[in-house]
Amino acid sequence: MKSATQIGTTMLLVLAVVLATALPVAAGALPDPKGEVLLVIKGAIRNTNVNGEAHFDRELLAGIGWTEIVTRTPWHEQDTVFEGVEAARVMEMVGARGDTIVALAANDYHVTIPVTDFAKHGVLLAMRIAGEDLTLRNKGPIWVIYPEEAKMPAGERAERMIWQLVELRIK
Repeated sequence: MKSATQIGTTMLLVLAVVLATALPVAAGALPDPKGEVLLVIKGAIRNTNVNGEAHFDRELLAGIGWTEIVTRTPWHEQDTVFEGVEAARVMEMVGARGDTIVALAANDYHVTIPVTDFAKHGVLLAMRIAGEDLTLRNKGPIWVIYPEEAKMPAGERAERMIWQLVELRIK
């Protein structure tokens, strides 16, 4: 028969193992990209993989969880299928700690977006449109898509739907 001390020690060891395997990704523990980097996230983030930044290739982004939305944009008169990853999940993965995001396009266009927009409006980081991969020629590699149902002024929604997205700076 085990003593109370032995039982207590065993329970503490079991608890330690359970907690160690249930903790979220530790700081600095993001996987390294293997392909072409499509998106760099920097600033107020906890989880990084390259020199204090989070670099994502298509495979890493898709691994977060692929989803699609059907919506209209100011550039599409009919419902259009966009596929990509939920922006809020990307923020969770990098451990974003700021209040605002400066989104930067390949052509140096930038826009400021509240971090809360991503979860509140179900924003998508789209990498496909109507079944085709987005490229620099067709507003890719990533296009920030707000669903038509987003409760915000139309002009504000359009301004924040930055295409040719290459970088997010969390402040």
